[in-house]
Amino acid sequence: MPKLSDVIAVLEELYPPQWAESWDAVGLVCGDPDDEVARVLFAVDPVQAVVDEAVGWGADLVVTHHPLYLRGTSTVAASTVKGRVVHTLIRHGIALQVAHTNADHADPGVSDALAEAVGLLVTGPLVPDPTDPAGRRGSGRIGMLAEPMPLSAFAAQVAAGLPPTAAGVRVAGDLDATVSRVAVCGGAGDGFLADARAAGVDAYLTADLRHHPASEAAEASAVALIDAAHWATEWPWLTLADRALTEAAGKRGWQLETRVSRLVTDPWTGHAPMPYTA
Repeated sequence: MPKLSDVIAVLEELYPPQWAESWDAVGLVCGDPDDEVARVLFAVDPVQAVVDEAVGWGADLVVTHHPLYLRGTSTVAASTVKGRVVHTLIRHGIALQVAHTNADHADPGVSDALAEAVGLLVTGPLVPDPTDPAGRRGSGRIGMLAEPMPLSAFAAQVAAGLPPTAAGVRVAGDLDATVSRVAVCGGAGDGFLADARAAGVDAYLTADLRHHPASEAAEASAVALIDAAHWATEWPWLTLADRALTEAAGKRGWQLETRVSRLVTDPWTGHAPMPYTA
């Protein structure tokens, strides 16, 4: 059975911490590097429901995409929401490792998994990492559909390819327009709207699009916008990371059991449709 330090070394080979943004908080949050690891749970959010799942399954390590303490803290008291998470993890001997923007920038990374989930063949990054001589790493991805299709059909394909959420999928653009070349960015991607326009894509799929940036982008060009739930656009990466760790464990002869959490931790829990005609 590998030690936690061994498993972390593999994860950080797949998703090197130096690829993370300067503001990010990635790496080991809690756990003893000398402890043995037999079960690893992958999840998007380090929330109490995920930790409870880890406890119930008997996990030794939880790997999440989102950090627990992104901006730091002065307390881990169990009377706080995040402090309770820390106490539960430590009490049950469960470690927590975070791969956030380092997983976003990896090859393959979060946006590669998103592209695969919605039926795209990746051709390269939306915003290349200048330090990657191969030109594969970077923010977001650009991909091609096997066959062009109307925007309405592609939006339906996105909805079918991602895990269902209350918010569903929103679309801005001509529903009859033909879509072939698409940019994607897992998680909040309105910072790359100008890059999507410059890339000459037909549509841009991301999450957390705000009113003003989306409105201005729609006015600036004919690039269609597809907005899905933040959690849903990042969830496909869990399977990718699970496969990568399982493959690495097999090469090393480790007896390691892994699982992808299927808990929906998107914060939105309901949707009330309104009568609407475009």
